[in-house]
Formats: sequence, structure tokens, C-alpha cells
Amino acid sequence: MTGPARRRSAKAGLPPGSLIHVGRRHAQDTRVTVVAFNEEAIEIWEPAPTEPLPPRETSDRVVWVNVCGLKDVARVEGIGQHFRLHPLVLEDILNTEQQPKLEHYQETLYLVLKTFDREAHGKRLDYDQVSLVLGTDFVLSFFEADSPAFHSVLQRLKAGKGQIRRQKADFLLYSLVDAVVDSYFVVLEGLIERVESLEAAVVDHPRPEVIQAIHGLRREAVQIRRMLWPLRDVLSALQRGESPLIERWTLLFLRDVYDHAVHIIESLEIQRDLVAGMLEIYVSTVSYRLGVVMKILTVITTIFMPLTLIAGLYGMNFSYLPGKDNPFGFAAVVLGMLGISAAMLWLFRRKGWL
Repeated sequence: MTGPARRRSAKAGLPPGSLIHVGRRHAQDTRVTVVAFNEEAIEIWEPAPTEPLPPRETSDRVVWVNVCGLKDVARVEGIGQHFRLHPLVLEDILNTEQQPKLEHYQETLYLVLKTFDREAHGKRLDYDQVSLVLGTDFVLSFFEADSPAFHSVLQRLKAGKGQIRRQKADFLLYSLVDAVVDSYFVVLEGLIERVESLEAAVVDHPRPEVIQAIHGLRREAVQIRRMLWPLRDVLSALQRGESPLIERWTLLFLRDVYDHAVHIIESLEIQRDLVAGMLEIYVSTVSYRLGVVMKILTVITTIFMPLTLIAGLYGMNFSYLPGKDNPFGFAAVVLGMLGISAAMLWLFRRKGWL
């Protein structure tokens, strides 16, 4: 269950480095999972709050500490002190309203990314912040709530497939970043499908519900763009190899992730432009259909104007009207009215008005 949101104003007046959980989810308990591995073996456990964590530097294995839930601020602080994290890093970890960013510290690398997950029934796209900390032999990851973002990486570690068990902590960081970026393709494909279905509805059935869907899709596209736009600069700085914690061999893989991120952002821009143009298409379609209706009503009114005039004249209370006493007078008037209507219809069609 999601607790009440706590905004950044809760930290107003406090000194830098003050540890307060700022975010939307305060109900989930803090759960810590430790994964220690090398090429030969892997060990996974969930330590109790009083149980000591693995040492900060190990020469024979890589340690990955995954934290889900930031409710227990004291425990998060204890993890940070154990791995000697800068107080500002801990402050940013507990503030889940950060934009994607990359920060270099003396002994660690701090990275912020966003993950997306569509809620039940697919009505709303929710997001979560993941904070990643890279050290010499360890990687720390922090979520505000349980997330399946890294399940694939954990399965690869258990299976021992690929390079991940044979490489160092920087390759594990790459694997986690790659898993997050790959999840954006799922979000992007869902957005594209909704845009395509909405495009057909805008043209074929421009009802009031459609414009509500357009506004909802537009808000979602803007939200995704706001979360992902800084990602290009973050991954660009990461793949330039400015940190000594990342080896040259890993930089090749980070460049591939950067290419994926650029593709996602460019595709997202295209979809955002399409959504923005849907409103104009909707207005144009509604205006066109209204114009067609008004044209038909105008033609009908124009055809009935002379008929109404004739009917009005013959409805007057005069002693003499043409054909009044003729047994075929009524039929002649009706035929004349039908002839006028047919002639006007022929003229409108000839002019291209019908």
C-alpha cells in the first residue's frame, strides 16, 4: 500500500545531508538482499537488520546489495556508513524525486535512473526511482518499492551464463543499467500501440471520449519524456570512461546502451509529436463532419424554401387560385413541387455541392 506523499518542502531549513525519506511510498518495509558471486559460486541471502554486511572491498568476489523500500531510514544510513558513502549520496537516495543523473565521488560512482510500471488494468503508468552506487568491488541498488526491473539480471547470475559472473562490479552496473533501458522498449511499444489505435479513433469516431484519451496520452508522453530526456547526457558521460571504476572493456557495452537510449528518446519524441498533432486532427475531423452536416441541412432547407412558398400561397384564403377548381390542379401543383426539387438537386450535384 502506498503511504502519503512527502514532498521536498519537508526538508526546508534542514542542513545538507539530512536524511529524510522524500517520496510517495512510505508503507513498505525495508528489505535487503545481498548477492555475492564470482565465476565459481554465488551466494544470496537476506540479512537481518543486526546482521553485518559483507566487507566493502573483497578481492575474490563481487557484492551486490539490493534495497527495496526506504521506510527504515536508519537502516539505509547504516548501509551507507558501512560502504562509506558520501552523506549527499544518502540524501539523494532517500529523495526519490530526482531526475536521472550521474555524479562522481572520490571512491564511488552514483547513478539515478527511472523505471516504469503500468498499474492494474493498464490505466496509469507509474514510475519508481532506482539509485545505483558503484564501488571497487560492490554495487548498491535502492528502490522505493519492490520492482521486477532486475529480476532478469539475478536469473543470469544464478544461471552463470554470459560474462556477468566472470567480470567485475562495473560490468554488473552495466547489466543493471541495460536492464532498465531495455524495459523502456516495453513502455515505448505500449505507447506506440495506444497512439496507433487512438489515431484510428480520431478519424473514424471523433467522440468526446477520444479527446479525453488524447489528453491522457499526452500527459503520459510528457511524463515519460521528462523522466528519460536527461538519460542521454547521463549515459553519454558514463560511456566516456571518465571514472577509473569502469574498465575499458565495459565501455564498449555502455556505448551500446547509449545507442539504445538515443533510439528510445528519438522514438519517444516522434510519438509525442504525433499525440500533439492528434488534437489538431480531432478538431479538423469534427469541423469537417460538422461542415458536412451543415451542408446537408442547408441543401434541404434550400430545396424546401420554394416548396414552402408554394404551399403558403395555396394556403391563403383567396377566392381564386390557379387550378383551384381543376380536378387535376392538386396533382399538377404536387408534380410541379417535385420537379422543382429534382431540378434543384440536379443543379447542386452539377455544381459539386453534393
